[in-house]
Parts: sequence; C-alpha cells; structure tokens
Amino acid sequence: MRFSQYYIPTLKEAPADAEVISHKLLVRAGMIRKLTSGIYTYLPLGVRALERVSRIVREEMNKAGALEIFMPTVQPSDLWEESGRWQKYGKELLRFKDRNDRDYCLGPTHEEVVTALLRGEIRSYRQMPLNVYQIQTKFRDEIRPRFGLMRGREFVMKDAYSFDCDDAGADKSYEIMYRAYENIFRRMGLKFRAVEADSGAIGGNFSHEFMVLADTGEDVIAVASDGPYAANLERAEAAWSGQEAPLSQTAYEEVHTPDCPTVEAVCRLLSVPATQIVKTMLYNADGEIVAALVRGDREVNEIKLKNLVGATELELVTAEEIATVSGGNIGSIGPVGLKVKRIFADRELLGGNDWIVGANKPDAHLLHVDFKRDAVIEAYKDLRQVQEGDPCPRGGGKLTLTRGIEVGHVFKLGLKYSEAMNAKFLDENGKEKFMVMGCYGIGISRVVAAAIEQNHDEYGIKFPPPLAPFHVSLLNLDIRSEQVNAKADEIYEFLQAEGIETLYDDRDERPGVKFKDADLIGSPIQLVVGGKGLERGIVEAKDRRTNEKIELSLENFKRNFKDWREQVWAGWGL
Repeated sequence: MRFSQYYIPTLKEAPADAEVISHKLLVRAGMIRKLTSGIYTYLPLGVRALERVSRIVREEMNKAGALEIFMPTVQPSDLWEESGRWQKYGKELLRFKDRNDRDYCLGPTHEEVVTALLRGEIRSYRQMPLNVYQIQTKFRDEIRPRFGLMRGREFVMKDAYSFDCDDAGADKSYEIMYRAYENIFRRMGLKFRAVEADSGAIGGNFSHEFMVLADTGEDVIAVASDGPYAANLERAEAAWSGQEAPLSQTAYEEVHTPDCPTVEAVCRLLSVPATQIVKTMLYNADGEIVAALVRGDREVNEIKLKNLVGATELELVTAEEIATVSGGNIGSIGPVGLKVKRIFADRELLGGNDWIVGANKPDAHLLHVDFKRDAVIEAYKDLRQVQEGDPCPRGGGKLTLTRGIEVGHVFKLGLKYSEAMNAKFLDENGKEKFMVMGCYGIGISRVVAAAIEQNHDEYGIKFPPPLAPFHVSLLNLDIRSEQVNAKADEIYEFLQAEGIETLYDDRDERPGVKFKDADLIGSPIQLVVGGKGLERGIVEAKDRRTNEKIELSLENFKRNFKDWREQVWAGWGL
C-alpha cells in the first residue's frame, strides 16, 4: 500500500483527554478518532490491526472446534428477566424502548441470547458438546469511560459459549478453550499470564483471566515467586498458618484515644504496631449493614466479602449509618457491642487473642480483646487483600505483585443460565437434564491497546509482527530521483510478491517526517532507500523492536532480507 494513496492522519501531539500511552499513540498514529465519550471510529490502520487480532482468534477458535455464529446487538428485556439480570446487571446495561413501548437493551454480552437460541435447537445429548462463538460489537454504559480502547463503552469482542451434558464434559470444554487462549496470545507475540479470577456479573463458579503484562496495566496480579500460582488481586488467596490462639485470660479494658481517626494515630498514641490493631469496616450489602474485621496493616478485599455475603451491591456505609450502629465515629468502630447482625473476620485473626479495637464511642478504644470471647463473629474467612511478599497459599514461595491488562476471560458457568432459562436436553436414558455451560471472551479492540501498552517507546508503537497493520515500512527518501524511485519500486514489488504487507512511503515529504511517522506507526521492520545508500550499494534496515540498524547489501538483497527478517521475528519469540 502506498502511503500517498492511503488515509493515515498522524498527529504530532496527543489529545488532551488521552490518559494512557495506548490512547495517545492510537490517536497520534491515525488509527482511531473519538466520536463521543468512550466511543471511537476506527480508521484504516486501526481496522487492519483489529483484523489481525480477529484472524488469529478466529483461526484458533475454529481449530478448537468452535463454530462461528452472529447474534443481534439489540436484545429484548424478557430474556434478561428470565435470567434475573435485568435489574441486577446495573446501569452499565443500556436500556431503551422501541416504538411499541417494549423494553430492550444493547448487548454487553450474550449469555441470554445464546441460551434462548440453543434451548430451542438442542434436544439430545448426541448434539453436544457444542461451542459457538461470534466476533461482534458490544456496548456497556461505563460510569466513567477512560483510557481510550482500554475501557470504552463500545468495543469489539469475541464471545464463545459451550454446552455440555455434564460437569466432566464442561471441564473438558473449559480446558480446550484455556489451551486455545494460550495459543492465541502466544501467536500474537504478547507476554501474558493466565490468572485465577472472580466471575463477576457473568456468574459461574470458576474462571481465569488472561493478562497482558504491562507496567501501565490497571489490574494487579499476585504471582508466586517459585510456582505456577497466579491470581488477580480480587481473587488472590491469603495464606494462613491455621494455628488458633488459646482463649485470653485478660479482660478487655477501655482507654481514652483522643484525635485518633486512623490506625497510624492509634499506633503513635499507644506505642503499638499496626499488627496488634484490628480495623472494623462497615458495608451496606444490598441494604443490610455488615462488618468486616482485618488487621490494622491489612485491607479488606471487597470482592471476597461481597461473594461471602452473596451481595449484588456492596459499598462503604455513610457517617450517619456509622453513628446508628456504632455510636462512635469512623475511627472508633469495633466489634464488641456493635449493633450489626453479621460480623465477619479475616481468618488470620484467629491466630491472636490480644487485639486493640474501637470502643464504639468517640475517642475510645478497647485493649486485650479476644474475639472468640468478647464478640459475636459469624465466620472467619479469607477477607483480606494479599500484599507483596506474602507467602504463596499453595507452596510457591512468596507472592510478587505485578500489573497487567485483562484481554481474555474464561468462565465455568455451570447451570446458572440453563436452569434460569429452562435449557434442557434428553440424556441417553431419555431423562431431561439441564445443559452445563461455559463462556469465553476476548476483547479484540482491547488487545490492540494492550499490545501497545506492552510494546512502545518515546517515539511510538512497536507492534508485534502478527498484530502490525503492515509488516514493513518502506521509506523512499528522494521521490525526485529516478534511480531511488526505481530501486524503491523494485523492493516494493519484491515484498508484495513475497506476501509481506508493506506500507510504501512515497510521499513528497522531508526524510525526518517519514522517519517519525514510521516510528509512530510501529511496523516491525523499516527499510530505507536513499541516494547515498544506493551509491554505497546498501539499503538501511531497522528492527523497530530494538531500534537496531543494519545495512543490507543490494547484491543478493532478497536472500539477505529474508535471513534478517527471520532474525527479527525470532526476537519476538515467533
């Protein structure tokens, strides 16, 4: 493709609202343009990048036995009422009415639609296992769209759904998709990690996220220093020795703690470590106030607490609610005498019997508290967020916290949707059973952004070869020279004949402009044809990943280029 005949509106500066590097570079490289908040138009280079991702995903899904379908974006409310998600999904579900006053939504996902489809098609166990997928535009009305394609409202997604006769079959389907995802991201040339994850609004009983590792990722991952364990921060298990402390023989006592709204302030006043203090956090869980206790140097993992109490919505209580159930203020809440029916404690608190807690009155704390004796705890569970250096819960050394970007998610749904929507089949004995389901998503447009977050420098994008809109940027530095034009055209024709997709910069622009645009767009290879080089019998070649330059002799150029290109691809692990 000749640059002069293509539409690549590159920019010197990023828009003011671009927060992350992928957003800045996608706009500057002429790949996307903002239409409105969280919604973007894909320009020709952006479309090519999407197609690269989609092609790899489609090939691996087909290889894994999944069958491509295409479902409507607009979904009727009655399906979501059947599944119970019409109200539970929240405001991210964009609802609207048609001219006949019927309720619809724009699909953020398609569990309801695919279940309704196949409950009317699958009659017998002989028709399963079945896995269907689509690559389609989704819409989620994010409360605060940000980061360009990383968290937009409209996005391109691959979603697949498996249907099996039993749990054993569903486990096999899950494993097939898990391996297919590993193949997909490996083929893309991305550094990634599969991590245990929470199922969230989709539901189900087991899931993994596939994370592209990047320092700028918004997700935190806990990884074992010596073992395979990896989980996102929401799911990561906190290790505990399992040894309970004996009952304390010392009665608790109240002390005056003026001007101590924080753990740090209490530590200073009483000259104690934060590990001796217990924080009592109050949450509104679907209208009911619950309490969660963690050590003073820990933080409550709200996803773990939400799952434990079975809540749809969980948020910190207001100051007024604190006064109602505690009688104290935000710094003096404690479990002793707290007017809350459900109190949960992190399980590591079983290992102590001499805690300092709020006294449920202003400026007061209690010393020597033993929860088994002095408070009513409903359950001791893993409720805290893991921290850097914590022991791995599965014998893999210490936990290291790193960052990543979620680009794929696989779920075991079980019977969640088939039971709710009455999706049954007849087994080999003629007995009706519910289909066992799984679902598997990949953010196609998010992969493009994540690849850039992982692969860039101060000059622009460094696309992995499988995802690059063009594999080679061929720069003609002097279009007024017949000799340079002839050689550049010759090289372009050779690359085309070899099936190497090439962006041929034949514009009447200064060399500096062409170099900057080539770096910005991020083709893995740059070839530079200029008068001085031709005089010396060479073409300058640049590996965009390393920015290393070499000179390829024009004599036997075709063989020289092929050998060097293999080295460049090998540098990406391809």
